[in-house]
Amino acid sequence: MSLTPRAGQDGLARVRALGHGPRRGLMLHCSLAHGGAWRGLAGAFEAEFTFAAPDLPSHGRSAVWDRQGSYHDACTAAAAAHLTALPDDQPIDIVGHSFGATVALRLAVERPDRVRSLVLIEPVLFAVAVADDPNFVSNMNGLRDILAREGRRAATKAFLQEWGGGLPWEKMPEATRADMAGRIEVIPDAAPALYQDEAGLLAEGRLQALDMPVFLIRGAASPAVVETIHSGLIRRIPGAEGAVIAGAGHMLPISHPKDCAAVMGRFWGL
Repeated sequence: MSLTPRAGQDGLARVRALGHGPRRGLMLHCSLAHGGAWRGLAGAFEAEFTFAAPDLPSHGRSAVWDRQGSYHDACTAAAAAHLTALPDDQPIDIVGHSFGATVALRLAVERPDRVRSLVLIEPVLFAVAVADDPNFVSNMNGLRDILAREGRRAATKAFLQEWGGGLPWEKMPEATRADMAGRIEVIPDAAPALYQDEAGLLAEGRLQALDMPVFLIRGAASPAVVETIHSGLIRRIPGAEGAVIAGAGHMLPISHPKDCAAVMGRFWGL
């Protein structure tokens, strides 16, 4: 996989190649991050895998999404471009975190012939909670209100208080705060796919038709809705397995890469 930027309608500007092993994989990052966030976790498998870790639209060095159509559609198309760019049609292993995990799941549903295995780390498919938990209440309108009334920085700070890695906003480097605040609109832009399931992933029979090995990972200290989504997807996907990382929150691929690698290695039989 090339490390050089490339232009195109898929919206990607950079793909990092992580590892040098013979087995091919694709890693899809969470919102407000970039492909480089996978370095620690991918490093545990560098002899076995070569992972492509793209920057999704409006992240990292990618092109800014033009806000035409569906943001989830744009990200799925960008990720799918890496499947079609491979020199052969062999299936690969896909790993996704948070928003990236919802894109990974969609690829598995729509392109099952290209997915050898699927690892979902805290997929934020809130539509599962909407369906399964009558007490679930979305906080997306609150985030939109903060964004409209107080601006990008206030909205980003509020978002990270629930979904960040635990580092206080005030202690983050200014460049990091500015970068994330500049991308915060992707959070409400993704809402139709995450809350209303605009891609129809929960439609009858779609998840039930998955026949590749599927593994879900969550942190024990993550927001409560994560457990609802985790258990709901395991119940819907035949043969899906799950693991819980003690002491970890939502950013566990970054905060607990060794723990994630240990359970993923067992899943892959490495």
